[in-house]
Amino acid sequence: MRDFALSRRHLLQGGAAFAATGLAAPAFAKAPMLGTQAPYFYRFKFGNAEATIVSDGPLPLGDPSTAFLGLTKDEIARQLSSNYLPLENAVLEQNALIVNTGTQVVLFDTGMGSAKDFGPTTGKLLASMKAAGIDPKDIDAVVMSHGHIDHLGGNVGDDGKSNFPNAQFYIQQSDLEFWTDEKLAGGPLKSFLAQAKKNLLPVRDRVVFFKDGQEFLPGITAIGAPGHTVGHTIFNISSGGKSMAYIGDLTHHPVLLMEKPLTEFAYDTDPKQAAQTRVKLLNMLAADKTPIVAYHFAWPGYGHVAKQGDGFRYFPSPMNMAL
Repeated sequence: MRDFALSRRHLLQGGAAFAATGLAAPAFAKAPMLGTQAPYFYRFKFGNAEATIVSDGPLPLGDPSTAFLGLTKDEIARQLSSNYLPLENAVLEQNALIVNTGTQVVLFDTGMGSAKDFGPTTGKLLASMKAAGIDPKDIDAVVMSHGHIDHLGGNVGDDGKSNFPNAQFYIQQSDLEFWTDEKLAGGPLKSFLAQAKKNLLPVRDRVVFFKDGQEFLPGITAIGAPGHTVGHTIFNISSGGKSMAYIGDLTHHPVLLMEKPLTEFAYDTDPKQAAQTRVKLLNMLAADKTPIVAYHFAWPGYGHVAKQGDGFRYFPSPMNMAL
């Protein structure tokens, strides 16, 4: 009986032949390719609370040498290639954390909203929340790590109304004052200023300020992390004897600002202060083995940091799909 088995070489040759003609190779699957992705949320238990990470979508920065300063292009290429990351485009994620303590629902940062300063892939927060079964009306508190466009852009819709009508909004006072200051209006931060005003001023009567070291909500304590912005803050979250840290923009990249943490970042208000803050707080988190949610790390951004040489290494936690 004739053997109809196809070798791998024959299959590759066939594919190459179709490619040479410019025609699509025939499809043998019984179903079409779907072209859709899984829902953009991840949920886990944390002490007595339930935590859900929802995405606002990928945020591409473009050429990493324009954002991560003080490293040669060869050094950037070495760090990225040794971690199997693309060299031409530094793509960040936007991992917003929602914690349901049983008595309140707290959202940390709100993404880009409708602003498209970093392209069309952002602005997914409300859709991600819907997929996760979380109604914006049920958010009791919106906690902002700082006043940048990608952390408060979803506070208010284009109609001028809050996307979270029953929430109080929390931010460091110095950041609100800085990012609504008209003196910045004509400079390179013009778009950031416009978005801050759009997303802070309509809810100004519901804004509550917190201070460094203050437990401003039950189980949620502010930890000052200045440099990225004047009032940039990270948060320790405690429940049932467990603690984790939502680190906002303490570090934007799991490699380029970790292996050499004194590397400066182009979007920092005070890059040198930000670098010193990064080293100080990453040392603390590593020493205490505190789990982190990193807003810009690869989805879903939940894991640990550890010391490695003169810098740090990020260890993502396995996703546990059984609650």
